[in-house]
Amino acid sequence: MANLVTTLRLVLLFVAVALAYLAPPVVQLAVPALLAAVFALDALDGWVARARHETSLAGAVYDIAADRIVENVLWIVLADLDLVPVWIALVFVTRGLLVDAVRAEAGREGRAPFDTVRSPLARFLVASRLMRGLYGVVKAATFVWAFLTVPWPALWPEGWAAWGAPARGLTLALALASVALSLVRGLPVLVEFAREEAGARP
Repeated sequence: MANLVTTLRLVLLFVAVALAYLAPPVVQLAVPALLAAVFALDALDGWVARARHETSLAGAVYDIAADRIVENVLWIVLADLDLVPVWIALVFVTRGLLVDAVRAEAGREGRAPFDTVRSPLARFLVASRLMRGLYGVVKAATFVWAFLTVPWPALWPEGWAAWGAPARGLTLALALASVALSLVRGLPVLVEFAREEAGARP
């Protein structure tokens, strides 16, 4: 059941992306609501897995893969729509590939994804509910707000003329906060992996 919720997130993601590109502006107003549902379902799939005793390494990997697909697709689309600089999308793609490579190696050893860090500070930054929740809220706010601005110029040109610059500034500020949190949560995984590898060498 939890995996079905995760799959639904991916379906809603691509429906939202299609609407952002192809739908008339008034229909594009549905995109932020769809994205809010995508992020709400991210919390729900974990709850369903725990409630139904469906937690597994495979389920955790699928959930993280879905998270990465959602994240990377939306950053790439925002860059393509010129709502954020392309370097932001590149940072997220690079960070995701590196961290997930480390987690894949840990999975081969039978460790869960969040067991790739061991020091108390690293576990707080990477695995604590507070940091995971904060990161999720900031990303969700970034995407919902950014896609809300897509139909704005067509639907309310006078308002966009007056408020477009601050609106784009808020999008960039939220995106930069997302970048900062992404790096703060990703670097400990890479640092501890490098230390483990260095300690394992003869």
